[in-house]
Amino acid sequence: MMKFTKQNFIFLAGGIIVYVVDIGVDFWVACKYLCQGHYCWGVLILCFGGLSSLIIQIFSYEWFKNDWEGTDTGKLKWIFLAHLFQCGIFIRYWFALKYGCQAAFKQTISKDASETETDPPNFIQRQAVDVVTDISMLRVFKTFLETTPQLFVQIYVLIEHGKFNFCQYAAIFMSFCGISISTVDYQISLRKSLPDKDEFRLLPKLVYLLYKLLTITSWILSISLITLVSVRSSVSLLIFLWICGFTWTLKQHTTFCKSKKMEYLYRTVVGIILIFTFFNIRGRKTKVCISIYYATHTVVTLGILFAYMFWKPSVIKEIHFTVVSILIVLSLVLGIIFLVVYYRHFHPTTYCRPQAYSDEADGEAGPKERVEAGRFQNFIMQ
Repeated sequence: MMKFTKQNFIFLAGGIIVYVVDIGVDFWVACKYLCQGHYCWGVLILCFGGLSSLIIQIFSYEWFKNDWEGTDTGKLKWIFLAHLFQCGIFIRYWFALKYGCQAAFKQTISKDASETETDPPNFIQRQAVDVVTDISMLRVFKTFLETTPQLFVQIYVLIEHGKFNFCQYAAIFMSFCGISISTVDYQISLRKSLPDKDEFRLLPKLVYLLYKLLTITSWILSISLITLVSVRSSVSLLIFLWICGFTWTLKQHTTFCKSKKMEYLYRTVVGIILIFTFFNIRGRKTKVCISIYYATHTVVTLGILFAYMFWKPSVIKEIHFTVVSILIVLSLVLGIIFLVVYYRHFHPTTYCRPQAYSDEADGEAGPKERVEAGRFQNFIMQ
């Protein structure tokens, strides 16, 4: 396991600022839409934010309950109240700042064997890495349950009306920042929490970021185009893709959660994530799966462009269609190129062994160790 450094602590503090600003911008944009009479868009922005917050609080509290099982129930009651009022993520950030500060600034590695036994440096590092990884997982949820759909709404409004104000530009900028930070941050946390992952250096970070950002951008623009033609067709396509993603997670027999209800909620969320980007949920080699996934996205994207021209032949002469089409194709091609480069040169060649909540998989490990390892090793975004 790699160390939690001062740079990681600064990045964590920056993530808190981005998280709070993102919430503020969302409310600002929603209020602008509502004040201008665009009630549908304003309500959509608020619904995406509310649904995302609710699911994040549910998972966060469930993890607290699993990790603190058998401890003081009074603390859990306060934790429950905080999550009930949608403040659970800030408690996690407080723990992350506390343990991160100890690991990055206050920890002194002692050569005294007795002191090492009472307060081992690796334990402090593990605490910091674990709590930050949990936050990174929750931010991935937020990215694809809230940020990405909101970006889709903003781009749809831009394409349809062509009129933008400052708050809408700010919302799009914050959405791109949110997607960028959450995807890269999770890979950083993942590699720190799993011993068989190499360090995530600057060049791999950049290649990975461009791969994710460009492929997601191309897909959002494509969905925006089909929505301009028919909202019903767009919704039907998204529901169909979610059903495909959810069915795939069922066939993978994921073991991310201890309870069946939470496991089905997790699979539902993964199905939504799979609408926008590939998601490795078992930590296995997925060369075939990722090839099929992006081949399908390419076919559907080209199909949307041709269908748009068929339904609206006059649109070919419009400048906005030409610009959007070029952006869609260029983003998709560049994104796949960066994907190939990342997997050929920077992706770790070792994979985590599949892990279930069983004594056979974990040997003599106790229940807490099994839960923690399962949370990290069964939630692998690639």
